[in-house]
Amino acid sequence: MTRWQLVAACGVLFALALAGMWLGWRRRGRRQDWLPELPAVPAALGTELAAPLTGLYVGSTLATRWQDRIVAGGLGARAESVARLTEAGALIQRQGSTPIFIPAPQLIDARLEPALAGKVVGRGGLLVLRWRHGEQDLDTGIRADDKTGYPAWITAIEHRAQPGSKPNDSAANGSAANGSQPKGSQPAGDVRPGVWQHEQ
Repeated sequence: MTRWQLVAACGVLFALALAGMWLGWRRRGRRQDWLPELPAVPAALGTELAAPLTGLYVGSTLATRWQDRIVAGGLGARAESVARLTEAGALIQRQGSTPIFIPAPQLIDARLEPALAGKVVGRGGLLVLRWRHGEQDLDTGIRADDKTGYPAWITAIEHRAQPGSKPNDSAANGSAANGSQPKGSQPAGDVRPGVWQHEQ
């Protein structure tokens, strides 16, 4: 086999690998087409509850299944992003892709994780938001450039999830001021029985 034949063979193998990945991505998207469309971004977002996080949108998965990546509805597009937490909810604006908006009532909790959607960054490297999308709980991961902003997000989301509590009360301010560590990575609000059993 000549040098040019070897180069051509390598090019064909590379093209076949790309085609296989593309077909696999499309098949996964079709299997997930039961998920509803993403919520629309409201005209008014309200007051910001924590400082914005610039960094990388890592991806979204089915809750409790950190490698089961969601690609339907544009959720699979990993991209540089700016995430904002406001009274209306969490908004993740991605470069070159549609924004992801999670309405406040659909936010369940937030926690730190070392990995999500095939991205492994190490202990506490990712901020993971758990939220209800239709009948399914999802986990959405953000890797911020400045990870010191994570505790404020976790505190604000936890307090909004508790009826009658406010994210700017004394407990929240005390947590942020003392730089206390957020709760561990044990997830809350696991997928309800029967919601994703058909995916297993």
